[in-house]
Amino acid sequence: MTNDVRTFVADHSAELLTDLDAWLRIPGISAQPEYHPEVARSAEWFAEACRRTGFPVVEIWPTAGLPAVYAEWPSDDPDAPTVLVYGHHDVQPVDPLELWHTKPFEPTVDGPVLRARGASDDKGQLLFHLLGVRAHLAATGAANPAVTLKFLIEGEEESGSPNFEALLAERRDRLDCDVMVITDTGMLAEDTPSAVTGMRGMVPAMVSFHGPDLDLHSGVFGGAVPNPAEALTRLVAALHDADGRVQVPGFYDDVLDLTDTERELLARVPFDEAAFLANAKSRALTGEAGYTTLERLGARPTAEVNGLGGGYQGTGSKTIVPSDAFVKLSFRLVANQRPAAIRAGVEAFVAEHTPPGIQSTVHWEGEGVEACLVPIDTPAYQALSRAICTAFDAELILPTREGGSGPEAGLQKALQAPMVFLGVGLPDDQIHAPNEKVTLSMLYKGAEAAAHLWREFAELGRAGFKN
Repeated sequence: MTNDVRTFVADHSAELLTDLDAWLRIPGISAQPEYHPEVARSAEWFAEACRRTGFPVVEIWPTAGLPAVYAEWPSDDPDAPTVLVYGHHDVQPVDPLELWHTKPFEPTVDGPVLRARGASDDKGQLLFHLLGVRAHLAATGAANPAVTLKFLIEGEEESGSPNFEALLAERRDRLDCDVMVITDTGMLAEDTPSAVTGMRGMVPAMVSFHGPDLDLHSGVFGGAVPNPAEALTRLVAALHDADGRVQVPGFYDDVLDLTDTERELLARVPFDEAAFLANAKSRALTGEAGYTTLERLGARPTAEVNGLGGGYQGTGSKTIVPSDAFVKLSFRLVANQRPAAIRAGVEAFVAEHTPPGIQSTVHWEGEGVEACLVPIDTPAYQALSRAICTAFDAELILPTREGGSGPEAGLQKALQAPMVFLGVGLPDDQIHAPNEKVTLSMLYKGAEAAAHLWREFAELGRAGFKN
């Protein structure tokens, strides 16, 4: 079967590339209202692609915001497990546009890679699944897949999934499954097959400081009234101690620490710090003392300053005491941390660092999302490992944790089914950044892995996921 799958994927790889080229031309940026019609068009495009693949049930699910796509393909076997595949069809904004080497919505093939916004995150990864279903059917010779497949493809992931929880509640009766497959992640390297076992949660906020009710002449009032920009920089400076630990009260109280076994597994992961820095266009590593870079990236919580402003920003000088200043913050959470507890701690931290004469406001951008962590000793994860190893001709698969955040914890809570991650993005794909790309060979390997995964899951049967 391995050769049958590989041959089919190779023979039809050009079709994946043609479809990806067409879909990437739709600028479905969910974070920018002017592009919302394009997000709707993106949903329609993927729905039609599912119909062309053979899914007998394909629906556009509206939300209070932007639409999701649902597709279902039942198995002929009543004992076959039901698999829910999650991904998203919306994409990130393209700013700053001047840093792109090619036009972000005009896909460009450059040797082994394709460059465009959404190529890796997440359109390319969704299309390898459609090719994988076809390869699975070709290898088995069956009209229907060996498992019942359900696709739930969101349209607002890149803007915080504000309506996803409500969608899960509204459509709960349609989403029952035995196992979930998340396809919005990556691998360590082309020659190092791996699988994600967890993703961090996130709580974003904006802290505003208001001082005088208008900008003041710094020669007349400077040194005599509180300066909100100066006060805010003191708050930002107090956010971490000298060892890189976050100083928000209670921030680490609920953190689930890495076990010795997990640290040993992470230590076996090949990690090139020089290559990592090159991908980051950075010149130094930093972070919480006592942990490796890989441990910090996936298993430790963080507080980041995303933007800082206030006062005069124009050319030349304008000598004022500004009336307002702000900082945008994001807190990445790990297993066991709860967004509500972090919000309460940040509120206390801001209050503690608000001097007399300054009014502080904390604006929360949504409720935040919890972290997600899956065990590696489950039948589902072992089946995933075998499928990836078969596709990559490898004998070893390494578990990793990703630093990004998504609605996976919400899916776990709503559906109460085991979860695994099948993603083939690479660390240098520059997702969320200018010049996003995807390595085409990784998409083809992803299609192979998906085809093998449906066979592996079918062999487990529904009972296999209850262990």
